[in-house]
Amino acid sequence: MEKVLMLASVSSMIYQFNMPNIRLLKNQGYEVHVAANFEQGSPASLENAEELKNELLELGVFYHQIDCKRGVGDLSSHIHSYRQIKKIIETTHFSFIHCHTPITGALTRIAAKRNSVPVIYTAHGFHFFQGSPLKNWLFYPIERVLSSYTDVLITINQEDYKRANESFKMKTSYYIPGVGLDTGKFSNAVVDRKKLREEIDVPEDSTVLFSVGEISSRKNHETAIRALSKTINQSIYYVICGQGELEPYLKHLSKELNIEKRVKFLGFRTDIAQLCKASDIYIFPSQREGLGIAAIEGMASGLPLISSYVNGIRDYTKNEETGYCLDPFDINGFTSAMDKLSSDKDLRRKMGKHNKEAAKRFDSKNVNNLMEKIYIEMKTKKIIEEEFVLNKESIGTEQHVK
Repeated sequence: MEKVLMLASVSSMIYQFNMPNIRLLKNQGYEVHVAANFEQGSPASLENAEELKNELLELGVFYHQIDCKRGVGDLSSHIHSYRQIKKIIETTHFSFIHCHTPITGALTRIAAKRNSVPVIYTAHGFHFFQGSPLKNWLFYPIERVLSSYTDVLITINQEDYKRANESFKMKTSYYIPGVGLDTGKFSNAVVDRKKLREEIDVPEDSTVLFSVGEISSRKNHETAIRALSKTINQSIYYVICGQGELEPYLKHLSKELNIEKRVKFLGFRTDIAQLCKASDIYIFPSQREGLGIAAIEGMASGLPLISSYVNGIRDYTKNEETGYCLDPFDINGFTSAMDKLSSDKDLRRKMGKHNKEAAKRFDSKNVNNLMEKIYIEMKTKKIIEEEFVLNKESIGTEQHVK
């Protein structure tokens, strides 16, 4: 049986974005191996990592622990991770590898190149993009060099796809609209709004802003919290789902701004579709997003967006059509948008209806069909290459006999 390796820095990247890919590979007859850090560094809990391990075992998937870290600075850790990845590749013959996340993607491509294993790399948003800080562009020459080690580069937003095709050296590139979303799960979710709002301690007649994501500087919840403190409408509440190192700071900030009762930190939740339906506006102030699947979940639920307007987010937002598009640090702009939408129910309904339809482009069915074709092409290419080698050997033998 042919074998395929899937790698990511942390287990949550596998769980959140790659289970459909794993099932596609299983359906194509591959023995699938997964490598990630199941022990630390993930926004999800260790309990979730154990659940993922059990799910992988039930699917007949092999998993490997690699001690990858997402930060750039720890060189000794990256060397250790490289050796772990290299060992996995050298001890099992893989038909190809599909890797994700910048650090793990870089280490994997170097190890795979040394062992002549074809590689698919999915870039979930390059760090360098229009309007990004100069320091982010330090990653550009690295990705450009690594592109020559890449058989297939997959990008999930149009800006990355265009830049890759203009400047990079991969053999093949594809644009796919994200990692796939079950839009029906969000558009058709049923919820008792009154009961759920009581549970999360939000008044029934308030306007609820909603965000989902790791509580980190990149997700930029601080802009939304500071904007909320300036709203004219004091009945606007902000509900945040997620975990992260900035949670204590943001709780302190909310208290300092005297809005701690209007900002709710719910932690990790599994009822996101229901919480979307119990909310009125989706807020997404990220500093950087490869795409931003969480915002598209809000759109699929029929919510208007108040979002930043940077790299991947530009693929599906339009100012005053999907909601309001702003600079991620425009606190006054976010405040104004909150006041406008909270006071105009008809506008919220109009924008939400548009968003519900627009989100369908990112549905899992579309993404899975594209990924299936890419995997089939990898297998077909391998068959053609093997036949070429066999034919070449056969011709050489005939010439020797003559």
